Amino acid sequence: MIDTIIFDFGDIFINLDKEATPLALKKLGLKEWNSNLEALNLDFEKGKISETEFILGFQNYIPNASIHQIREAWNAVLLDFPLYRLEFLQMLAQKHKLFLLSNTDSIHIERFQHKAGISFYRDFYQCFEKVYFSYELGMRKPETAIFEFVIKEHNLLPKNTLFVDDNLENIESAEKLGLQVWHLQKGEEDVIDLFANKII
Repeated sequence: MIDTIIFDFGDIFINLDKEATPLALKKLGLKEWNSNLEALNLDFEKGKISETEFILGFQNYIPNASIHQIREAWNAVLLDFPLYRLEFLQMLAQKHKLFLLSNTDSIHIERFQHKAGISFYRDFYQCFEKVYFSYELGMRKPETAIFEFVIKEHNLLPKNTLFVDDNLENIESAEKLGLQVWHLQKGEEDVIDLFANKII
């Protein structure tokens, strides 16, 4: 019996365009995404470096781009958050313990909150027992440590806990720890199909 659900954020609730940021950075003069930038991104998602350090890291490769331009390009990935998903979540929260577990960074969360507005994002966060962002935890999915932390912190029973994510690596990591999983297929499924698919 599923009594707890841990949700990812991107492409589960907020829509993403994962091609938009690479295109925007290319327009600013970035020739290619490389291992140094990948490491920079991972460090930022784990809160190991500040926003300033992150942006300056990009300026090493696109020196003519301003801080504002880099921030805007970085946020190009973020699209809309449909109201019907929030309404579904509010209904779900009445009968289940919910958690949010997202690989994200301070720039993206600041932009989401600014764009959504205080009323919307407060309503969203209030659906959850706890909201976990990788940059605040110092860990990220698919590391098993991040799942183990949430399970231990809230005394969750993995067999009674469903993890919902669109990333297969994250799903496989959660499954190894005994969590029930739903690998949501972006473009084919929506989080509101939770009951229709008899996931729970």
